[in-house]
Amino acid sequence: MITPHTQMLRTLLARYAEACARMLEHDTAARRGLLKDAAHALCLVTGTCEIRDALATADRLLATAPSDAAARRDGASRDQADQTLAV
Repeated sequence: MITPHTQMLRTLLARYAEACARMLEHDTAARRGLLKDAAHALCLVTGTCEIRDALATADRLLATAPSDAAARRDGASRDQADQTLAV
């Protein structure tokens, strides 16, 4: 399975949580559609078929992912190492 980027997972989880909250406020066909779309997107990126499995997989992936600050720091170090000075 291709591991999705942590920011994508966070965005999709937030989208799903917001759709759930809106459904609790007022259940409409439009809001059910948004919830279904958010659940489908999470299932797609986590390689699962059920939203419960998608949520568990997303949580596991985020728990084992390096922090965003560490990833940025590592990326900056690689960028600096790749640069050369032209004389």
